[in-house]
Amino acid sequence: MPTGDGRIVLVAGATGLVGREIIAALLADKSVDVVHCLSRRPLALKHPKLHVLVVDFAALPSLPKVDECFIALGTTIKVAGSQAAFKSVDLDAVVAVARAAKSAGATKLGVVSAMGANAQSRVFYNRIKGEMELALTSLGLQCLVLARPSLLDGNRAALGQPERGGEDFGLLLARRLRVLLPANYRAILAKDVAHALVRAVKAAKPGVVTLLSGEMQGA
Repeated sequence: MPTGDGRIVLVAGATGLVGREIIAALLADKSVDVVHCLSRRPLALKHPKLHVLVVDFAALPSLPKVDECFIALGTTIKVAGSQAAFKSVDLDAVVAVARAAKSAGATKLGVVSAMGANAQSRVFYNRIKGEMELALTSLGLQCLVLARPSLLDGNRAALGQPERGGEDFGLLLARRLRVLLPANYRAILAKDVAHALVRAVKAAKPGVVTLLSGEMQGA
């Protein structure tokens, strides 16, 4: 039962591989009283601590008071349909949620980024992720934790997400070559990323913390 003095947490991206695991971890955490979830559509999941807010990420409403925020929003250019549409999710929506969370009182922010994030990269995906990280850093939050996972391993079909042929092939190859790959380049379970991020935000000291994929393996 909620204690009334526990943490109030905001989550965006709960329908994705990592977001689903973040929600599960927070709902199981006795120090968390309320989990507000921003979603484009209602969730099937029901829990006494979970409050779903159906929103348009391009026009967020004022949010209830929160202590910390987790953002696991993300898509692919193929799914989004264009580079502009991809940017609107992986950069614009992420930054919009972070700003809204800060305005609602959040002092801690945990975000799922990607290995290779670099605002100077010639690779569009990596550049957008890097620009997102820079934008979040400039917000002046007390604590910012950036998780940079490698290829995510998880059951997308169970979430009703479209198949990603190239990614599926990459996962198969990564599993077979796992022992030969450096830790940061191995495929990583979405659950490991979520647990590492949740723990890091809960324990984080002021400043920016970057979690590399190898550090999150087996979390």
